[in-house]
Amino acid sequence: MVQKSLSQPTEWLKGSVIGSGSFGTVHLAIDSSTGALFVAKSAKSEPGIKSLKNEADILEKLNYSPHIIKYMGKDVAFAKNGETRFSLFFEYMAGGSLSDVAQKFGGKLNEKLIRLYTREILRGLKHLHSNGIVHSDVKCKNVLLGSSGEVKLADFGCAKRLRECNVNGSMGGTPLWMAPEVLRNEGFGFAADIWSLGCTVIEMATGRPPWGGDVEDNNPMGVMMRIVKGNGVPEFPRGFSDEGLDFLSRCLERDPGYRWTSERLLDHPFLKMGRMVVSPTSVLDVASYEESDGDDDSDLVCDYEKFGGEFVFLEKWCFKEKKVFLEEGSDEWITVRSR
Repeated sequence: MVQKSLSQPTEWLKGSVIGSGSFGTVHLAIDSSTGALFVAKSAKSEPGIKSLKNEADILEKLNYSPHIIKYMGKDVAFAKNGETRFSLFFEYMAGGSLSDVAQKFGGKLNEKLIRLYTREILRGLKHLHSNGIVHSDVKCKNVLLGSSGEVKLADFGCAKRLRECNVNGSMGGTPLWMAPEVLRNEGFGFAADIWSLGCTVIEMATGRPPWGGDVEDNNPMGVMMRIVKGNGVPEFPRGFSDEGLDFLSRCLERDPGYRWTSERLLDHPFLKMGRMVVSPTSVLDVASYEESDGDDDSDLVCDYEKFGGEFVFLEKWCFKEKKVFLEEGSDEWITVRSR
């Protein structure tokens, strides 16, 4: 059974904006025939439409999984001024993103919840990888939660089939979550998602993006060069269990050949500890690490192609616009795309 498992709305009404990104906007929507709520992800710009078409292509051919957002179809509308609006339809996840949930409950999560969410993310990655797909942009904002505790991977605009990853030269993702080999423009595989997963665990535990210290110093090139040319990894969260620290070390191995696979990580002792079901008590018990609060400055999404020179593409990310890292007074990273 393919992903398109819910009936596509033929008549629908667009509601309020519930999200936005480099591609366009996300609206809550309602099916005029059934009254069912769903989500419409729409774009008008050429890069945005290209991203959504890639997402549709990936999901239309992907077998159904309870760990992947349900795709319901697509729609193309043409305005009188000649403008095109391309939309994708998805199931509505009432809990919002994992990032939203963490912010609503103290900014960071306790280890029990981190184990639960990480286990579900890994199940989603295992499904993708077994189907030859690299997600390429794993982070808290791209993990959605249902009201009953469902955890699903979303946002496949940067996803690639593995056979295509090193053919057309186009890659994408969010730099602070990217593996070193991806930032070095050396190509990538399933192991790149595992590095991003480790960064996402750090994000859940600290409430900040990985490499948070450099981000707070507002030093974009310093962050990039530290990841690309350094030998270190993002700082691990304080107060984490030994099992949790070992799990992170298996994800954040700089040599992709030594990173554990999604299947192997699912058997790691960290994920075997204290299996639990999400309850109101566990959700409310969220702040457990002695980390300073940081701004949500994580949303720099990059889509780049191969450039000449060793690190020219990093400079293009950081300096394509007059201000492309952190705007003064802003808590959001600027979206940068290179074509």
